[in-house]
Amino acid sequence: MTAHILVIDEDPAQRRALKAAIEAQGHVVHVADSDQAGLEIFRRHRSAIGAVLVDLSAPERAGSAFLNAIGDLHASAPVIVQTVEGATQHAVEAMRAGAFDFLVKPCSAERIAAAIESALKFNRSGSQGKPVRRSRSGAVGFGDIVAASAAMSRAVELGRRAAQSTIPVMLEGEAGVGKELIARAIHATSERSARPFVSVNCSAVPHSLIEGVLFGQEAGAPSEPGAAPGKFAEAEAGTLFIEEISELPANVQVRLLSVVQSGEIETTPGRRPRKVNVRLILATNKDLIEEVKAGRFREDLYYRLNVFPITIAALRRRKEDIPHLARSFAERFSVEQRLAKPLGIDAGALALLTGFDWPGNTRQLENAVFRAVVLADGPVLTEADFPQISVQMTDRMPSLFPAPRGETEVSRGSVSHHPELGGTPRAAAPSGESVVAPRSASGGDVGGNVIISTDEAGNVRKLAEIEEELIRFALKFYRGQMSQVARKLGIGRSTLYRKLKDYGIDPDDPQKHAA
Repeated sequence: MTAHILVIDEDPAQRRALKAAIEAQGHVVHVADSDQAGLEIFRRHRSAIGAVLVDLSAPERAGSAFLNAIGDLHASAPVIVQTVEGATQHAVEAMRAGAFDFLVKPCSAERIAAAIESALKFNRSGSQGKPVRRSRSGAVGFGDIVAASAAMSRAVELGRRAAQSTIPVMLEGEAGVGKELIARAIHATSERSARPFVSVNCSAVPHSLIEGVLFGQEAGAPSEPGAAPGKFAEAEAGTLFIEEISELPANVQVRLLSVVQSGEIETTPGRRPRKVNVRLILATNKDLIEEVKAGRFREDLYYRLNVFPITIAALRRRKEDIPHLARSFAERFSVEQRLAKPLGIDAGALALLTGFDWPGNTRQLENAVFRAVVLADGPVLTEADFPQISVQMTDRMPSLFPAPRGETEVSRGSVSHHPELGGTPRAAAPSGESVVAPRSASGGDVGGNVIISTDEAGNVRKLAEIEEELIRFALKFYRGQMSQVARKLGIGRSTLYRKLKDYGIDPDDPQKHAA
């Protein structure tokens, strides 16, 4: 279905690329080179525009007036924002202001198309824009996996390819990232989908019992009165998913290696080995090669099992997935709780969830949304429905106030002190840090690599003034290497050149005007 899409981007090359990619999907594209021009186009075509795509890659855009208008735009059309890697905070602020989704550059044409289609679906139906996930006990396919980020999209694509073969697959990633979900999707998409999917967690079974659990126990054995078939037998002609393979005891590793090599399970001496026809999918939250080096995992077994590795990134590394996961969980749990209407999630709650690092990954996010849905009083989940997350975010949030006059505030992640540039910071800063300080009592500057945070009257200086000083410092620090300056400042080259012009710095000889 054809829709009208508004694209706002100051980079002409990016505008052309986005226009071509979106038009290839059959949509009509309106382009603007500034926020003001974009808002004017939106006002003229308010009833026709189905979604807005706006670039917020440059740090200064986070505080622009356009973000204040996103809430108004969102009432009529979902807004998708673009940002660069490492500048997720800008996207979080945009989400809080009402943005529907965000993309991290560089992103593929497919990801852009998927984001737009999701936004259009949201606009047309007012739904969460994502099908309800099947219940936890049901079959799961790749279509049920949220893969808005490039990292998760890559994992899903590798999973689809793995499903077309029977080679062992090794899923790597922290606990709770969704390894079992990928494993089930591989099974459901494979030729073995009609056969059993059997899972066993090595860390949940005592070492003394794991061999019998995997390979079976013969009838009459001292530890068992009757025969137990074992997981390999249960998974015959299907898929066996072995979680936390690194926890397998050394003696069981030897037997597993024998089974993988021969395709047979040795039973009681004197009896013929039992043939096995099982597809293996393994999972680990440890670096197995480090386990091999430490002598805790057999090297020969490692190379037998690590045939098709798939790494699933931690949720904090793929924050683009969080809004989609949260909406999906809220909708699914609303259905499971038999609510009359699926609960929505407001902009503030989405920003809160997106800004959190989720040490427990997707599983922790799922549990947080589940709790919120069960305890919700209204039709929409708000920040108040996630009190535990709010408390942790508050504890981690740095102070927004400047240090008292005469004191120094150390800020990690700013420009590093470099002896070649001269100047001595007021307070010793560890390597990789810089000093951001108020103006000295005498009103003078305190050092060549110190950014003065207050003016002579003791008030916080304007952001533009500090930005100009930082750019001039970066030009000298990186000796006029424009690509490196832009990359380290987290902005595009076109944005950097525009700022040089604004601050009267000659782009052909930037070091001449450097700090």
